[in-house]
Amino acid sequence: MSLEDSKKLTFFTPDLESNQSIPYATGGVSAGFPSPAADFTESNIDLNKELAKNPLATFYVKVNGNSMIDAGINDKDILVVDRSIEPRDNKIAVCLVDGEFTVKRIKLEKDCLYLLPENKEYQPIKITEENQISIWGIVTYVIKTV
Repeated sequence: MSLEDSKKLTFFTPDLESNQSIPYATGGVSAGFPSPAADFTESNIDLNKELAKNPLATFYVKVNGNSMIDAGINDKDILVVDRSIEPRDNKIAVCLVDGEFTVKRIKLEKDCLYLLPENKEYQPIKITEENQISIWGIVTYVIKTV
């Protein structure tokens, strides 16, 4: 098992006291044909409050590595992770395996747990009785540079 790609994660907690809101176009933006400018209305949004559905159980973590690029998670992206969501098959989770953090997709099989990378350059991690694992939370959003 190799966790080298993901052992350095940086954790942050949402600052819900900041009142740091930024302009928000409530009408959205069309990814197809342009929409008339008259539909544009502006309000404010606080991303801490918008992205943290359960603020006391939410944290942010910066990704270090490329093992999840096929899931749209790249090096230096920020993940929003909710610890109150129950881990389930096929969810993407931040896990602590043998003292090292990693982000992987959960794969439950009969009597076995795998942590699957989403990059063919990496091998799945088979969790055995010898491993110590803690699933810290489920990834709910990915914040990335474009």
